[in-house]
Amino acid sequence: MEKEPRDGEGALVSAPFSQREGEGVFTRIIVGTDGSETAGEAVRQAISLALLSGATLNIVSAYSPARGSRVAGERLEAPPDVQYEIGPREDVNMVLDVAAADARKEGVEVQTQAVEGDPADAILSAAEETGADLIVVGNKGMTGARRYLLGSVPNNVSHHAPCNVLIVRTT
Repeated sequence: MEKEPRDGEGALVSAPFSQREGEGVFTRIIVGTDGSETAGEAVRQAISLALLSGATLNIVSAYSPARGSRVAGERLEAPPDVQYEIGPREDVNMVLDVAAADARKEGVEVQTQAVEGDPADAILSAAEETGADLIVVGNKGMTGARRYLLGSVPNNVSHHAPCNVLIVRTT
């Protein structure tokens, strides 16, 4: 009797092989993260896929510009030697550094990109710019009535992607 796979176990990925000789199924994978636990699951699965296929992993995180008063206040409270680092990208850079360290620990070639703007647009732009052949996103925001609303990152990405999209069950 065959054992039924549990959630997340025994996943099968099917996609056309690369037309370039010597390369695996995927050569460049894009994954978006905001540092949340659900985005972390998408990153973990993207790292696994990159490791299995030998692909380069691009980790993308979007941010909104911070109000000038917030930045100015934080700079005043910071030691002088780090004041130049205080800005709207600081939190995003920390998120990207943690995710990239996880990928490197597994032996995956990784690049990071912090983008000011909408998360779905950031992921889609990165996919187009790099010639990605797979985008990995979590399913958060795609349950219940909310899945019918425009603006959901996985929904927008899946409808406008220039390549294959893997929506990871994270909730």
